Amino acid sequence: MIADLKRNTEQKMQKSLEALKNDLGKVRTGRAHTGILDHVQVEYYGSPVPLSQVANVTLIDARTIGVQPWEKPMLSKVEKAIRDADLGLNPSAMGEIIRVPMPALTEERRKELIKVVKGEGENAKVAVRNLRRDANHALKEALKKKEVSEDDERRAQDEIQKLTDRYVAEVDKMLADKEKDLMAV
Repeated sequence: MIADLKRNTEQKMQKSLEALKNDLGKVRTGRAHTGILDHVQVEYYGSPVPLSQVANVTLIDARTIGVQPWEKPMLSKVEKAIRDADLGLNPSAMGEIIRVPMPALTEERRKELIKVVKGEGENAKVAVRNLRRDANHALKEALKKKEVSEDDERRAQDEIQKLTDRYVAEVDKMLADKEKDLMAV
């Protein structure tokens, strides 16, 4: 029972870490990254679909993303979708390809993005701590029902605390890496 609880808690903490990694991937640095356009929705025959399902997204160079729609009539719709996605990007069509240059980040914008990143990190830490609280609550319930001994319960709480510390440290490391990435000019 305790082993299952620890395993489930660790899996959920790992998912929290992966969610943070995805969220941090959305925060753009000065360099071009195709993942920035992952959440852009394009109107395709009356229904919104992800950009990756109507176009090929590639890196042209370090500061430019290339988007090539598979159907010519989609060119203007894709360009409009990128512009309307509120990513601060200004795409321009050149023949059959749309060039999306990455604007350089100002010092002020970098600091704003660091605040956003720290907020995301704090949310991830809160999620990890909530998982610890839930696991400890489950252990206390098991102790009340006499399913585990007090020693086992205390030992399991210590192990869950160590898990929590490890994942919080991992979150801090991810935040530090992203902050360093954002401050690099």
